[in-house]
Amino acid sequence: MRALRLHGDRDLRLEDIDAPPPPGEGEVQLRIRAISLNHIDVWGWRGMAFAQRTLPLAVGAEASGEVVAVGAGVTGWKAGDRAVPYGARTCGHCAACREGRDNFCENVSGVAGFHVDGFARELANVPARLLVRVPENVPFEEAACATVTFGTVEHMLFDNAQLKPGETILVQAAGSGIGSVAIRVAKAHGCTVIATAGDDEKCAKAQALGADHVVNYTDKNFSTVARRVTGKRGVDVVFEHVGATTWAGSLLSLRTGGRLVTCGSTSGVSAETNLMMIFQRQLRIFGSFGCAIRNVGDALGKMSQGILPVLDTVVPLERFTEGLERLESRRVFGKIVVKF
Repeated sequence: MRALRLHGDRDLRLEDIDAPPPPGEGEVQLRIRAISLNHIDVWGWRGMAFAQRTLPLAVGAEASGEVVAVGAGVTGWKAGDRAVPYGARTCGHCAACREGRDNFCENVSGVAGFHVDGFARELANVPARLLVRVPENVPFEEAACATVTFGTVEHMLFDNAQLKPGETILVQAAGSGIGSVAIRVAKAHGCTVIATAGDDEKCAKAQALGADHVVNYTDKNFSTVARRVTGKRGVDVVFEHVGATTWAGSLLSLRTGGRLVTCGSTSGVSAETNLMMIFQRQLRIFGSFGCAIRNVGDALGKMSQGILPVLDTVVPLERFTEGLERLESRRVFGKIVVKF
């Protein structure tokens, strides 16, 4: 079968490898139909010193597919069912896993495509407990954005920030996969959305998605716009994932008692913080990493209702590296999906 495997920094090869054995007890074998690219794929491809892994490694952290075989003891799944695999290899036994807080697993063995073999291969055996059913009206390309992208947004906005209808939210980097989803989800939830982007074309696309106000952060101060839009009060929630370059402005954009939720630091991991502002204005900051399996189910439910991720480009497996280069250079609005 075909598999896209990483042999070293920026050394991806499309290879023929042996197909996996029949699924073992508790496992399901998936035929992968689409994978979605994320920054974790870019980081893994470029090489990260902290990543403990054995190469070559099949890449791809986020995918969709259909069941081709089930192992012993598996119930509820049959050949032809459509599914997405949860990317983190959780233990399923610790207190967090038992409580449905999968992304807090105490014994996680790695993330697919980064630490252990991922989904950029035609067939993959996956524990049945890590599969989520895809509604029939959701295409494979969109479903491939459910676990790392849409699920992350669900966890950020509702588990952590507790976003409420009628609130105002500032969404940073609207052109990103999670930023574009956050706009659609927040608007569907009845919120006012202020979105930032790095050029006028992306701002126009963000407005077309439903953003009520857009800011090109290269020539305007988004915190000033946030204050003006809210009558100097500040926004209720900031959806942050850019990091150092936007951090101070994100905090300034919040109202007293406002909430900032962050899941990323693509512009740098260290940023100065005005601690006095945080405690005087009683700001709340939530770190958010990944999502729980139930968030993936919620995401797919919203997709079935028409709240779909934004697809920038769909490319064949042979052009996977081109997709990574495009994502790395930020020449993208929404998601790049690779189709088998």
